[in-house]
Amino acid sequence: MSRRRRGFTLIELLVVIAIIAILIGLLLPAVQKVRDAAARTRCANHLKQIGLAVHGYHDTNNGVPPQATYTIGSAFSGYSIHARILPYIEQGSLAGRVDFALGYAAQPDVCKTPIPLYRCPADPRDGTRIDGGVEFSPTNYGFNIGTWLGLDQQTGTGGDGAFGYNLRHRFDSITDGLSNTVGAADVKSFTPALLDGNNPAAPQTPPPNTPTEVVAYGGTFDPDYCHTQWVTGRTLQSGMTTTFPPNTRVLYTTGGQTYDVDFTSARVGPGSPPQTYRVVTARSYHTGGVNVMFMDGSVQFVTNSITQATWRALGTRAGSEVVGSW
Repeated sequence: MSRRRRGFTLIELLVVIAIIAILIGLLLPAVQKVRDAAARTRCANHLKQIGLAVHGYHDTNNGVPPQATYTIGSAFSGYSIHARILPYIEQGSLAGRVDFALGYAAQPDVCKTPIPLYRCPADPRDGTRIDGGVEFSPTNYGFNIGTWLGLDQQTGTGGDGAFGYNLRHRFDSITDGLSNTVGAADVKSFTPALLDGNNPAAPQTPPPNTPTEVVAYGGTFDPDYCHTQWVTGRTLQSGMTTTFPPNTRVLYTTGGQTYDVDFTSARVGPGSPPQTYRVVTARSYHTGGVNVMFMDGSVQFVTNSITQATWRALGTRAGSEVVGSW
């Protein structure tokens, strides 16, 4: 007698498929968490190497690198801190091609060169951006210029942060303590911006308390301007401020869409108000906060829940604030 071989029934196949789908659904979030954790660790390591480079620059040049150099009354085309620490991140060949006597736009081959260390592995954006006919490569790390002031064009100096225009101070002038002063943090490349509305124009304007106040100052909207030029010393390209805590959304609506923006009151140069202001928020692709390099070279993960007062206190170099636990 022949024996009939029994196969799977349709119901059995559907049950097996359902079980496989459930297992995949359980596995994928775990895999994604592992990938996110690995990207966050690699990102922190990038900031650690940047911190070591800043220390190497300081020891060699007897001071920190300036955010950019600026001559009162001139147009701006100053190189960034990123450009100045190239010899200390094993980019000596590229550093040798940089002529600081020229504006960065006069050296387009330098501007478009990508630096892997300056890019967060979690950033989904890639490529370059054209500005003024020059091709630029982006960055995911901004150096801290302080709370709000970008540049006082009457004195030619920057704000209250660890870095600023024409500032070449030594570590011992950071009286708040190196471990209590933000040096650099995550930023998002291709961030939208409100630019050059010339408001506020009043000298010594206090920093805004809410994002709504910032948006009310207005300006020209650019959908992908910020942190697309690691070579440039402009705050919106290679810096950040501690106006608001990490990942605070500064929402601006135009054309039926809402964008999370950075802000500058005016460009540096002749015809601008005496003082220019910036809101450039630390943002990341990591859940819950941002990687931060402190001026002692340590890197810590600062959560979005840090208070505005504490974040601003950590952003100043000599504010004499009392910083509690955070």
